[in-house]
Amino acid sequence: MNVDTPGGPLTAGPVTYALTGAGGGFARTLLAQSLLMPDLHPAVLCDLDPAAVVALCTELGYDPATLTLVTDPDGLRAARAAGRTAVVAGTELLADAAYDILVEATGSPAAGFRAARDALAGGHHVAMVSKEVDSVAGVALDRLARRHGVVYTPAAGDQPANLIEWYDRLRTLGLEIVAIGKSGEYDLVFDPATGEVSQLDQTLSAPALAGLLALGDDVPATLAARARAVAPLKRAAAADYCEMAVVAAGTGLVPDREDLHYPVARVAELADVYALREHGGVLGGPGAIDVFSVLRLPEEASFAGGVFAVVRTHDPVTWRTLAQKGHVVSRDGRYACLYLPYHLMGVETPLTLLAAVRDGVAAGAAAPARHAVLAGRAARDLAAGTVLAMGGHHHEIDGVAPVLLPAAEAPADTAPFYLAAHARLVRDVPAGALITLADIDGYDPGLLAAWTAG
Repeated sequence: MNVDTPGGPLTAGPVTYALTGAGGGFARTLLAQSLLMPDLHPAVLCDLDPAAVVALCTELGYDPATLTLVTDPDGLRAARAAGRTAVVAGTELLADAAYDILVEATGSPAAGFRAARDALAGGHHVAMVSKEVDSVAGVALDRLARRHGVVYTPAAGDQPANLIEWYDRLRTLGLEIVAIGKSGEYDLVFDPATGEVSQLDQTLSAPALAGLLALGDDVPATLAARARAVAPLKRAAAADYCEMAVVAAGTGLVPDREDLHYPVARVAELADVYALREHGGVLGGPGAIDVFSVLRLPEEASFAGGVFAVVRTHDPVTWRTLAQKGHVVSRDGRYACLYLPYHLMGVETPLTLLAAVRDGVAAGAAAPARHAVLAGRAARDLAAGTVLAMGGHHHEIDGVAPVLLPAAEAPADTAPFYLAAHARLVRDVPAGALITLADIDGYDPGLLAAWTAG
């Protein structure tokens, strides 16, 4: 069943979606997948460059006659009444559109928040791809959705939804979860023949890794040596911290340290790495979220942005049997790592869209709550008047290092990282200091209200 008009009655038919950021890489994967699914249809595509969206859809195989460039509400209603996909430049037109669920993928904290808020208020479900929005306003948006009888959910195909659902699955099975997390976006691929390690398009001479491929008896010492060997490569990304903030909201787990551990680890080692310290691992306590950098050889399969959970074992015979079948069990038998080694982006997102519209189901069993705060520390001395520009593939903020704080430890005036994006400093901030709300102005007031309400 689906929603025919904003706030309208349920009727049978294909699930229809509006997509913001429709010219981006994620959007391409969802649009390509939608062509294979007769029960899923793009109703409205929104992007600052609508002509490029039409070109993209045509390249993918959509019939150009079914795509209509629209600039006003009347044109949008006419396009939808004719069964065409409307392509628009501004999110403000979405309020007049007929569709079931908004897929918010702008990556813009302010614009994405407004699009999601207006969609929910208009009776539409929302699948949130823009983790930047979710990390600031996700709790408030979920509450708004519940008031309007619709679903707010992270989207399958991105690590937050995949990891939250994996966590819920394992908890349902009664397993005691010690840690959950994901890999960084790019593997570290070491070639013993050359002594070089590659991360995407970067290559570094790191012959020391040849002697560090085995974990060794002292796990922290091996991890520290690996980190030194690849130190020139930037492995941490704001996107990782942001995704873990969303996961914290959906699971209640929090970081073990504010800068995350980021161990350089092979997949088969994860149960040993994410053991408690008294058992030789890196964790100060159970219930942690974290990110690791995959270390692999050229011929080994990639973890591909996958997700993992480390659990305590129970019956020794059961876990010896599972280890014999190739599952990752720690050397002392206390822990096991269960993982999904893939990241399918929009190829998998239709599962979320269909579940939200037809079944009223979100990704994640629990309502999100603020369990961790994605904040920023000045990476250098920052002068009053500095604009905290956000940019790049991972939406970093120049001069600000992301940190993830348990909510109970975050000062009350901490500025969320993506509220500070594009804001201006009103006073000097020394290196190492947390950015606070009193340090900035020029942020979106609606986003601040959502953060405060959350």
